[in-house]
Amino acid sequence: MKDNRFQKAVAAGRIPVGHMVWEFGTRGIARLLATADLDFTVIDMEHTGFDHERVCDLIAWFGATDIAPFVRIPQPLYHFIARAMDAGALGVMVPNVESAEQARSVRDAVKYAPLGKRGVGIGGAQNDYVMPDPVSYFERSNRNTTVICQIESVHGVENANDIAAVEGVDCLWVGHFDLTQSMGIPGQFHDERFLQALDIVVEAARKNGKTAGIQPGNMQQAEEWIDRGFNVISWTSDYQVYRRALQNEIGELRSKLAAGAEK
Repeated sequence: MKDNRFQKAVAAGRIPVGHMVWEFGTRGIARLLATADLDFTVIDMEHTGFDHERVCDLIAWFGATDIAPFVRIPQPLYHFIARAMDAGALGVMVPNVESAEQARSVRDAVKYAPLGKRGVGIGGAQNDYVMPDPVSYFERSNRNTTVICQIESVHGVENANDIAAVEGVDCLWVGHFDLTQSMGIPGQFHDERFLQALDIVVEAARKNGKTAGIQPGNMQQAEEWIDRGFNVISWTSDYQVYRRALQNEIGELRSKLAAGAEK
């Protein structure tokens, strides 16, 4: 099990920077992201067509980098969580956590006893196919894996402090689109109600010694949300970066072509 670069960044007092893999589940994506010096990546299963086998491939490819691979599972169910962890993920992101009970259930699926209840199957992908000393591995795994609970509803905000207080939860992560939709103000990221909800989540994380994460879509959002106290940032998703870069560069090319045609 390699070191969790996300956790190393937090321990060093640095804001971990990540990126979400949503569309390009290719064999080259891990090395490509490594050129950007990322701390972590989130492989998304909630809104994509990635099946478990593709996720296993992606985790293996990220194993050749120092980027910490996390998986956003589609639902907070044991078999989604445990299988991702046994494939070698260093953590999970769980959508729409609304209670401490749900958070404990997630923690239990990620962590081994005595902290959790994760089933034991070792010596496979999560151990690079080398049989470890069980006692030392269980202890290291519990320290080296990350639990991210997404706060995406009014109920989640109301219970943010209780969720953050659960031992083994590392990060409260605001799903900003889902949260505004739950509040009846979809996409209104400057509405005072949404801003107050952000402050509640950040304060709950800070009070319990946890981190607060979010995924801005542009630099202005990143600056605003970092200023509000978010200290884990995922820089948008793969297809959004590609689309924006392609639109900008093709637009620039067409301008040059048009200028040349006028000469």
